[in-house]
Amino acid sequence: MSGMAGRFWRPGRLRRHTGFDGRAGQAAFEALHRTSLAAPALRGGLTEASAGAAARHLRELLGAPGLALTDTERVLAWDGAGRHHGAGAADLAGDVLARGGSAVLKADRVWCGDLDCELREAVVAPLVVEDRIEGALLVYAPGVSAGLVRAAGEVARWTSGQLELAEMHRSRTRLVEAELRALRAQISPHFSCNALTAIASLVRTDPQRARELLLDFADFTRYSFRRHGEFTTLAEEFRSIGQYLVLEQARFGDRLRVDVQAAVEVLPVAVPFLCVQPLVENAVRHGFEGSTGPGRITVLAGDVGAEAHITVEDDGAGMDPEKLRRILVAGGTAASGGGGSGGVGLGNVDARLRRVYGDAYGLVIETAPGAGTKVRLRIPKYRAGVTAPPTAGGGQSSGHA
Repeated sequence: MSGMAGRFWRPGRLRRHTGFDGRAGQAAFEALHRTSLAAPALRGGLTEASAGAAARHLRELLGAPGLALTDTERVLAWDGAGRHHGAGAADLAGDVLARGGSAVLKADRVWCGDLDCELREAVVAPLVVEDRIEGALLVYAPGVSAGLVRAAGEVARWTSGQLELAEMHRSRTRLVEAELRALRAQISPHFSCNALTAIASLVRTDPQRARELLLDFADFTRYSFRRHGEFTTLAEEFRSIGQYLVLEQARFGDRLRVDVQAAVEVLPVAVPFLCVQPLVENAVRHGFEGSTGPGRITVLAGDVGAEAHITVEDDGAGMDPEKLRRILVAGGTAASGGGGSGGVGLGNVDARLRRVYGDAYGLVIETAPGAGTKVRLRIPKYRAGVTAPPTAGGGQSSGHA
């Protein structure tokens, strides 16, 4: 150790990481803040309202004195000085977009001739959604630098990305609506006819019972055809199931025995709209229609940690597993259940569950001819983006039907 005395490593001068404290960091923070303010408006698509809400933030992001947003035909929004330039922005954008790509327009195309007007040149950048040019971003300045051209191009690409997200959301909404329309088309005419026939048979013999059933039918129909929201709560879904089974018991009488139970803890859980009720209708239609003997339907919802576990079981006719596999592979394009047009959308429900929660959350079905059918599904209690609308009730309890 004698030769090592005094020889120790000492750190040199350490450079302090400033993060967002420096001038460059502050500028980056301002840019992020501006984009965060513009993004919500652009998620509404390229409209006058969305363009008007986003234009100021985009202009301040670019540090330009004037900015316009257009679609392929007209100016949607103007922000900044030189508002009189807005009248010609659509023509400038149209000429550039017809040729494709971005362009820098010089004073001979832009300047109005007013010596006090600082808008003398402009950058035009296309707004592209799914390979289609939907509009343009026009950035006006006293002079266009290479830096402004690059910045305008980046902002146009970012804006296009937000518009693509809006288009994806609209496409997803249209898909959900189409799936629900297909599901309703399968379940409604058949059930409505049978329910109204059962109610009509009681009008003279038991008018009070007929009135109660008619109210149940009205509530069930109103819920099934509602238009607010892709999601509901298990409480609302089980309430609808209860009404459906009351109406079916009026038709089948003592032949149909039902047991419906749900743990209070899972009633507020948000679920895809009509994800359980069609399974119950499938059990009734496939299990008992055409038979003369009694049958039982059991519907259970339990609280299992971070999930709600739901089971719909019948002791009816069952079905061929290979036919069931084809139904699920079709993803709701084929009707499920027994015999021809009988049954409702097992494939529809399975496809929607997988899209919302992932493939691990599809339906698990146990069945065989003559052995009944048991359908199980798991629902996460909390999942980002899965929220029931305020009008959906929560906290209702469900007992034995």
